[in-house]
Formats: sequence, structure tokens, C-alpha cells
Amino acid sequence: MAAPSALDQLVDSLKRLPGIGVKSAQRIAMHLLQHDRVGAQVLARSLEGAVANVRHCARCHTFTEAEVCSTCLDPQRDRRQLCVVETPADQAAIERSGGFQGLYFVLMGRLSPLDGIGVRDIGLAQLFERATDGEVEEVIVATGFTAEGEATAQAIAQTLKARGINVTRLARGVPVGSELEYVDLGTIAHALVDRR
Repeated sequence: MAAPSALDQLVDSLKRLPGIGVKSAQRIAMHLLQHDRVGAQVLARSLEGAVANVRHCARCHTFTEAEVCSTCLDPQRDRRQLCVVETPADQAAIERSGGFQGLYFVLMGRLSPLDGIGVRDIGLAQLFERATDGEVEEVIVATGFTAEGEATAQAIAQTLKARGINVTRLARGVPVGSELEYVDLGTIAHALVDRR
């Protein structure tokens, strides 16, 4: 059997991206080779640079090029609050909201026993060490509202509450600007339970 061609290898590499299937990967590969070879070279160099230089922050585990990220080094951040998120993308979303001025801990995943992802796989030991460093007064658990996110939130809350740390959970409810008749029933039920 012949070795895969460079084009086949490119398509296979692009299929690794989330949401990219065979057809999308082929379309991207063809576009880059046919219309934007310079862009393809820039993309290749950017990927190589990111893989070589981006690492995890020693304090919060988000992506950074330095030993400690700029958020953790910012003296204006409230060190008493620690927001726990699943991914750097979740952290970025909270930052864009402008509503949180504390620090973060990025799990880089969530518990998923069915997929073989346990406590050691997402760095909960490092979180527990960070949360009990003497500075943190409140841990805000901002994991997703999926079954795995809820299981992760529960594990974090139980362990930290047993150690005397105040743990809160990101609220859920009716989205701003929505009309009740169009909101799903689960969201309405949680909004009623979590009302204030």
C-alpha cells in the first residue's frame, strides 16, 4: 500500500479539529493550496510557534507563554475569589463579560468516568492546593451545566466545603432578553429554584 500523499496527510490533520469532518477538511485544504499558499505557510508557522512556546500557567493552568500568566500576575485582581472553569475558552468568555475581577483555575477538562477521565486527569489536586493557600475565601465553580460539568462541580464543592472553603456555583436561569414562552422547561425550573 502506498504512503498517504501530502494532501491526504493535510486533510487527516485538519480532521483533528473539533467540528471539522472529511468534507470540511478537504475544502479547507483545497482552499489553502489553491488560493492562499502564503496563508497556509503563516498558519503552519503559527501552529509550530504555539506548540513550541505556549504552556500552562504554573498557578492557574491556563495557556501562557510565560511561567505565570498576566491574569495571575495582575495586582488589581481580587485574590480572595477563585473561579474554576473547564477550559481556557471558558475563562476567556468570563473575562469578556467584564463581571469578574478575581483569579482563575482552569481544569483543562471535566470528570467523565464513562470516558475514563478521573480526578487525576483534570488536576483537581492542584486546585485543592491552590484553593487552600490561605488567600482564597470563595471558590466560584463555573463548570458547564452538562452531566459531566455537574459531577465535576459536585466533587469540587464537597471536597472544598469539607476543608472549610466557601464554595458557590455559577447561577443559571432565564437568559437576558428572552421571552418565557420560548425558554425550555429545564431552564425555567432551575430559574425558579435559584431565584433571588
